[in-house]
Amino acid sequence: MAGERLSFGDAADRYDRARPSYPPAGAAWLVGPKPARVLELGAGTGKLTAQVVALGHEVVATDPDDRMLRLLQARVPGAHACSGAAERIPVASRSVDVVVAAQSFHWFDRARALPEIARVLRPGGVLAMVWNVRDEGIPWVRRLGRLIGTQEQERDPVRLLGDDRHFGWVDSASYRHWQDLDRAGLLDLVASRSNVAVMTADEREQTLREVGEMYDGFGRGHDGMRLPYVTRCYRTVVQRQDPEDEAPPDADAEAPPPAEPEDPGTLLIDFR
Repeated sequence: MAGERLSFGDAADRYDRARPSYPPAGAAWLVGPKPARVLELGAGTGKLTAQVVALGHEVVATDPDDRMLRLLQARVPGAHACSGAAERIPVASRSVDVVVAAQSFHWFDRARALPEIARVLRPGGVLAMVWNVRDEGIPWVRRLGRLIGTQEQERDPVRLLGDDRHFGWVDSASYRHWQDLDRAGLLDLVASRSNVAVMTADEREQTLREVGEMYDGFGRGHDGMRLPYVTRCYRTVVQRQDPEDEAPPDADAEAPPPAEPEDPGTLLIDFR
């Protein structure tokens, strides 16, 4: 899974061009109405980051892939971007109000990530998750799913959280929105998917050819198409924070050690 997770960085520019953003009402619901210190995990190129900063929140955006972070820094200079993974978060304990994961929580090693998320949250803090899900109630969208895969259509945060003792009841909200795509945009969207990025060259070429033929048969030409999504948002409040969670991540963890002090992008960030 790690290789598939990092495959996004190989096509970071395409990912940034092709992936949809999030409905503003959904972004606001995820982080809440009050000014907050928000930590984003797996922030990618900053699609959600930009909206959260625009809402007036202070944002630390992390991603394990530096190629994605470079695009995020260009898109959202108002966010503090730093390299980091959910399993070893480069942020001080009890220092953020909200941790948000947009289209990324399913990639985490949850046995390690959930205690880390609990560690960095202040008491009463919130873990928020969001996924854009194609509306496959529409026949042509369902056909697209058969061509490109539907694994992201089945995210169940209750199952993903399992019986973790750090978090409680999961609240949810859904929002509809659309992405305008021409032929090149649709092909970029498909090519940016992790399962497509790790295909062999022949497999990827065949998938893209079939998607292109589907678009051509759609009959919209240069007018393009509108791809419908349901944005599924989830929030859960931290319930348990252990004394041992007070310390920063153990130096023996698998993630690389922090950089030298002159590199502020990977230092522990203490908001207190």
